[in-house]
Amino acid sequence: MKEKVPFSKYIAIGVMLFALFFGAGNLIFPALLGQNAGSNLWPAVLGFLITGVGLPLLGVLAIGFSGSRNLQELASRVSPTYGVLFTCLLYLTIGPFFASPRTGTVAYEVGIAPFVSDGFQQGGLLIFSFLFFAATLWFSLNPAKIVDNVGKILAPGIVILLAILLFMVMIRPIGAIQDPVGGYTNGAFVTGFLDGYNTMDALASLVFGIIVISSVRSLGITSKSGILSATVKSGLIAITLLGAIYIGIAYLGATGTEAFGFFDNGGPVLSNATSYYFGAFGMVMLAVLITLACLTTAIGLTTACAEYFQTLFPRFSYKSLVVFFSVLTFVFANFGLTNIITYSVPVLMFLYPLAIVLMILAFLSPLFHHKRVVYVLTTVVTFLVSIFDGLKALCKSLKIDNFEWMTPFLSFYEKTLPMYDKGLGWLLPALIIMIITSIVIRIISPSKVEAQNEMEPHHY
Repeated sequence: MKEKVPFSKYIAIGVMLFALFFGAGNLIFPALLGQNAGSNLWPAVLGFLITGVGLPLLGVLAIGFSGSRNLQELASRVSPTYGVLFTCLLYLTIGPFFASPRTGTVAYEVGIAPFVSDGFQQGGLLIFSFLFFAATLWFSLNPAKIVDNVGKILAPGIVILLAILLFMVMIRPIGAIQDPVGGYTNGAFVTGFLDGYNTMDALASLVFGIIVISSVRSLGITSKSGILSATVKSGLIAITLLGAIYIGIAYLGATGTEAFGFFDNGGPVLSNATSYYFGAFGMVMLAVLITLACLTTAIGLTTACAEYFQTLFPRFSYKSLVVFFSVLTFVFANFGLTNIITYSVPVLMFLYPLAIVLMILAFLSPLFHHKRVVYVLTTVVTFLVSIFDGLKALCKSLKIDNFEWMTPFLSFYEKTLPMYDKGLGWLLPALIIMIITSIVIRIISPSKVEAQNEMEPHHY
């Protein structure tokens, strides 16, 4: 029986997903890209869209395609223990330890701090973050209404506010586009491609994908093909909105350089642009925009974390876990944005490759009959590279110059792995292992049916 759902429902879910993805980092990084890319804007934007939009879509679709009930079940194809450890680390990374506190601190520093005196910045952060995460707590305690609360109320507010600013940029550009600088001079596409990682949305997609699938099921869609089709439609709506906004903000950054000069991050680009077009009202509009964007992301992260950890520790209620994570996030947020970003880099260098490989394996799994050995070998090879990337980044964060014990490994990787200096040294070995093991499996596997029984990924 064909499942018929009004397209407006897909729009609601897609807008919800867009709102969950879209935080302050998604505003800042495209603006910085446009500022530095200059006349090489479009190849840089293309690279950024592939990783800043393409990978998050891939993550959402990987969850839908795999048929897994949650991220832990998908990651458990490597091993049950790995599934728990990887999922816990990912949730804590995009939740109370790094990404969720960053939503509050970025909202404050970009949107609120300009209105606060220098001597009261820490106190201002304390007050604002308390109110911010109190609102996060209130929305997160009503997860059944997440489509209504987030998709129908907050997300349109973000889109409208951005549309006003970007419309002004298009009809009356601030200035002429300047020459590119840095890596954008000769490698705009690659540099933009790598900068897309900064959004952290690829990691979040493995969590938000579950929210999307739950919303799809609430519409009465239960078949695997129906869920996958609805996920594709909703995901395309979300990334279309994200992509359009990325392009607009990048163009804003490129046209503002002549008038404003260069900044270390994209925050001042947006502040100056809104002030240029709308004066004091523009600054207020920016504060509202940043706060809404960050709040929607914080709600999604808190909700997802509480739901997952309740499955691990069922004796704790969902509401008590929401309260716990909201309080923990509030505490970490008051350590400041700089510290949050500094100590998140090593974890991201370690987690990102493992997450991307898991996405790829989820799509290729039918080709190697879902055999666990392919998951294990590919993950091990990726881990052996990413763990050193993470440790090296940690040493830099702690300002430790002497890490001689790692030198032989780092030297070997630099000499033998293509693109290792760009943080992609894991990619070729992982692909080689996938290809070789898949070919071997298809040759020696006794039957597709027996292999399917070994690992049943579909539970719809």
